[in-house]
Amino acid sequence: MYILKTESNLSNMMDLSSWRLTPYQILALGFAGIILVGSLLLMTPAASATGETLDFIDALFTATSAVCVTGLVVVDTGTYFSQFGQLVIILLIQVGGLGIMTMATLMALLMRKKIQLRERLVMQEALNQLTVAGIVRLTKYVIQASLVIEFIGGTILAFKWYLDYGLKGIYFGYWHAVSAFCNAGFDLFGEYRSLTGYVDDITINVTVGILIILGGIGFAVVADIWENRKFNAFSLHTKVVLVTSMFLIVFGTIVIFVLEYNNSATMGDLSLKGKILASFFQSVSTRTAGYNTVNIPDLRVATLFFVIILMFIGASPASTGGGVKTTTFAVLTSAIWSLIRGKNDAELFQRRISQEIIYKSFSVVFIAAALVIFIAMMLSISENFPFMSILFEVVSAFGTVGLSTGITPSLTEVGKLWIILTMFAGRVGPVTLALALALKNKKQAIQYPVGKITIG
Repeated sequence: MYILKTESNLSNMMDLSSWRLTPYQILALGFAGIILVGSLLLMTPAASATGETLDFIDALFTATSAVCVTGLVVVDTGTYFSQFGQLVIILLIQVGGLGIMTMATLMALLMRKKIQLRERLVMQEALNQLTVAGIVRLTKYVIQASLVIEFIGGTILAFKWYLDYGLKGIYFGYWHAVSAFCNAGFDLFGEYRSLTGYVDDITINVTVGILIILGGIGFAVVADIWENRKFNAFSLHTKVVLVTSMFLIVFGTIVIFVLEYNNSATMGDLSLKGKILASFFQSVSTRTAGYNTVNIPDLRVATLFFVIILMFIGASPASTGGGVKTTTFAVLTSAIWSLIRGKNDAELFQRRISQEIIYKSFSVVFIAAALVIFIAMMLSISENFPFMSILFEVVSAFGTVGLSTGITPSLTEVGKLWIILTMFAGRVGPVTLALALALKNKKQAIQYPVGKITIG
């Protein structure tokens, strides 16, 4: 355990000088603090378009969904909230997407404060890095790259929507660019429509899709690509992320295209171009973005189950997305393939994957699955919805995706609290758990004799 005491820089957000906190606890408390502040702001009459006060549970749900970049909503973002409320939500999304410590570091840099070692340790955990070497430089890059990407994407969307909405379209463009890059999935089009009005629009599908992908592959990967430019020069982590992400996008596009090709409620009446775009966009978005161009409740059951699998896998480490992560999926797939071929070692890109990493990957998936099963059981008790809809909602919350079969606004208060817990665990828990397992290497004083158990 690291002993962290509050200091002048960055630490105003963690003024807990009498406590002994690990970096993981500080990150969790930081997220919780931002969520609480966001909830209080969203409860003010100024945040509502009609001047009414949003009740605490709904405000807490909305703030949690924004900070955890999920996108599940209990009130319609585009019609219920005033412009002030919408700006609060997009600020929460930006802070939650880039991370608490990244934003705190930005403030410290602007104030010309020196970043102490203790803050660097927390930044290391927040950005999922194995060492503190170059952590401040990476954080600066994260901030700069994020703002540039969001500006470029927002400009394209602003030009597009200016033709439809006038000056309001410019606001829509930059607002949705931040939401898309942070993989949040919030929209302002009203009536829970998301991007269904642009199902066959190439500009919207490609621009939003690229923003989602860039936000989901991880900041370290984007930095590696920018610095090295050649695939052979990339780190093993970058190679695994890129290849796995590409495989999941392409495979997901094909499966959704086949399953929904003749479904008149979703893609059946679209042109071939529209079907390809819709399949591609849903494949990209299901891995933590939360936007949709077809009505999710109208998807076939087989498609819903396939989407659940994609949502559970999620995005990549140190990104704006959730899930068990693409690298975990790649490591486990490699380990299983090696077992099938009778090989002792799992390998990726001519590199051996240690047994420790494989063990930790299995642990992350097991604990994540246990959480999903438990929350789904609890919701099955408190809610009166089909189990597939409940499971879809839980995995969407855990993977910080934001897609829904439409049950979110109708959840009971107990159900909302379970989903709030799941969103928070999906954004904070799996990351901190994986880091705790990966970086803690406690040596046992006593080792017992090896035991043999028959399995399979």
